[in-house]
Amino acid sequence: MRKILLFLVVVASCGLAGARADETADRVLGKPDAPITIIEYASLTCPHCADFHKDIMPELKARYVETGKAKVVYRDYPLDQWALRAAMLARCAPEDKYFSFLDVLFQQQVTWATARDQKAALERIAKLGGMTSSTFEACLANKSLEDAILAGSLKGQKEFDISGTPTVIVNGKKIDTPHSFADLDKILKPLAPQS
Repeated sequence: MRKILLFLVVVASCGLAGARADETADRVLGKPDAPITIIEYASLTCPHCADFHKDIMPELKARYVETGKAKVVYRDYPLDQWALRAAMLARCAPEDKYFSFLDVLFQQQVTWATARDQKAALERIAKLGGMTSSTFEACLANKSLEDAILAGSLKGQKEFDISGTPTVIVNGKKIDTPHSFADLDKILKPLAPQS
C-alpha cells in the first residue's frame, strides 16, 4: 500500500495529461532493441491478468527487462466496459508513468473493479494520481481513444487468435499462458543472449 501511495504522489507531482497524439502507441517496458519481445494482451478487470502482474512481472522485469534481454509490450484487450475505461485512464497518464499506473490498477483491481460505483472508484484513483474531475471526464469521453483501443483489440484477435487474457506472445509466437515465472523462464532462457 505504501508503494502505491508513493507512486500516486510521484504521478501527482508530474501531473496527468488529457488526450495526446501518442496515446494509442504501444507502451514498451525495457530497451527498444532488446533481443526478446514479449507482447502481453491483458484486460484490467481480468483476475488472471492481475495475478500475472503481481506474481510473474516483478521477476520478469528483474531478470529480463532490466538486464536488457527482453522488452515487454503491453496491449489492451478489454473484456468489459470498465476494463476499457481503466485502459483509457491509464493511457491519459504521462507515458513514462504508464506502467506504474497499470501496476496500481492491477494491484487495486479488487477494490475498483468490484465497486458498486466503478466510475467513482476509478475517479478516486485518478484524483490520487493528480487528475482533476474535468480531466478525468474528458479522458473517459475521448471517443478516438476508445475506438483506437477497441481497434487494437480486434487487430490482436485477428493477428494472434486471442481468445482470453492474459495472452502472451514471445518473438511473434503465441505461447501457453505461463502460470509462474518458472514456466515463462523455460521459454525465454533459450532465446536470451548468454552473458
